[in-house]
Amino acid sequence: MTASGYASATNEPRVSEAPTQDGARLRLGGAWTLANGAALEAASAALERAGAGATQAASGRLVLDLSEVAALDTAGAWLVDRARARLEARGLAVTVLWAGERQRILMETAAYRNFRTETPRPAAPFYDWLVELGGALVSAGRDLVAGVAFLGQVVACLLTAARRPARLRPTSVIHHVESFAFRALPIIALINFLVGCIVAQQGVFQLSRFGAAAFAVDLIGILVLRELAVLLTSIMVAGRSGSAITAELGSMKMREEIDALRVMGLDPMEVLVVPRIVALIVSLPLLTFLADMAAIFGGLIVAWGYGGISPEVFMARLQNAIGLNTFLVGLIKAPFMALVIGVIAALEGFSVKGSAESLGRQVTASVVKAIFMVIVVDGVFAMFFAAIKY
Repeated sequence: MTASGYASATNEPRVSEAPTQDGARLRLGGAWTLANGAALEAASAALERAGAGATQAASGRLVLDLSEVAALDTAGAWLVDRARARLEARGLAVTVLWAGERQRILMETAAYRNFRTETPRPAAPFYDWLVELGGALVSAGRDLVAGVAFLGQVVACLLTAARRPARLRPTSVIHHVESFAFRALPIIALINFLVGCIVAQQGVFQLSRFGAAAFAVDLIGILVLRELAVLLTSIMVAGRSGSAITAELGSMKMREEIDALRVMGLDPMEVLVVPRIVALIVSLPLLTFLADMAAIFGGLIVAWGYGGISPEVFMARLQNAIGLNTFLVGLIKAPFMALVIGVIAALEGFSVKGSAESLGRQVTASVVKAIFMVIVVDGVFAMFFAAIKY
């Protein structure tokens, strides 16, 4: 008989009761497919009602027999499994008999899942802040360890290249020097020229109140040569060239080109990373020197036009204010900053996963971390040179 008076048809889903000695049995027949629409949902409801009623006198055991089901799709399988789950939630022991392996696989694939919304815990802002702080510290520690390990690999490759210069790939190095240095020269020179102008204007304006406007030349020379030129140039290189390195290596990682290099027996560190880092180490001191000249020239123009300090007086005071050590301080910092930028950019490039979102996230992290580490390195060198009075 049909459960709950549910009318059966040839191709419509149906449920019939078949009591047995060891428990209740419900036979499912017809086509349990989405094409039956409302009849499918009604058959599922009838299955739940029939299962609940048939097991009242069957010691809580129920068998769902799908051997007569003519057709079954994911919608029908999901509804049958939902009925099974709800009957089991009432304390019934439900056993399913499939017509074949395909039915079993389909039922397991389209299994019903009851997603429960967890009750949110009470808000604890201070506790959440501590958790975020701890996570940030752990992440920073992992980044530090990964950076030191990656730096070791870079240094090992650089030493190998020093012993065997033919493995340095000079063509690649020259190409990257052109990209990092020559093509960046206009923007680097312009920014440092403008900064030199600003420092000169503020120096003349502030010192003129004490009748010491001429000392603005000393301020320009010392501040630009020791700190500003190399710092601004490094930040610009980190944002321009560092992000480019991360994007290039990340794109190659996404397209599995780095794995292809390993398959061909080539070391990606030697082929991709070392030429870029060597190019950065060569380029940044050159850019720093040109940035020094541009900033001093900008200071000379403003001091002449705004402060009335002639170029002859400017150059004479500049020679008296600075020494060779002042000029060398900025150049000594440049290769170390270039190494930091290159290592961070390459490491973040190799950390890219398989999505464009990951690429954008790693490029952003590369620029932020590189700028932060450039400032840290500059501060360490400033303390070091002050300690040795250089």
